[in-house]
Amino acid sequence: MSDTFCAQLPTSLGVFSAHFTERGLAALTFPGQAERVVEVGGTRAQLAWLDLASDAINTVLAGRRPRAIPPLDWVRSTEFQRRVWKALQGIPLGETRQYADLARDLGCPGAARAVGQACGANPIPVLVPCHRVLAAGGTLGGFSAGLEWKRRLLALEGCHPPRNKR
Repeated sequence: MSDTFCAQLPTSLGVFSAHFTERGLAALTFPGQAERVVEVGGTRAQLAWLDLASDAINTVLAGRRPRAIPPLDWVRSTEFQRRVWKALQGIPLGETRQYADLARDLGCPGAARAVGQACGANPIPVLVPCHRVLAAGGTLGGFSAGLEWKRRLLALEGCHPPRNKR
């Protein structure tokens, strides 16, 4: 059996795809972004993580903070990306930060663009909430799944940033 396991996560907003390795959840794709995956095999741990991921994503999409998420496999990331992604997990549900705020909090005040790139490279959106980070002036900035998803996720959390082109 392969050391990776892909599964579908049905939600009220469509079917997400979860990709697990032997270390944990490695990627989460939005409905319509990836081909349908066929669940084959999966270790006992991966199947337990699948249940945890399903509960967590459905909790977030219901506008609540999940009690727990599965282990995250960030092995194919840089140290800076991991620092940014850990900081994202500290942004409370229903709140936003700006890229420059995160850069300053990480001790890299001139690295707002690098923080934005790390957010864009986040393989586990929703559970690692990069959608809570806005560009300068509170504009939306970007989002790997598209700005409509970012708006939708923020609205589910009670945040309503300005509708802008970016």
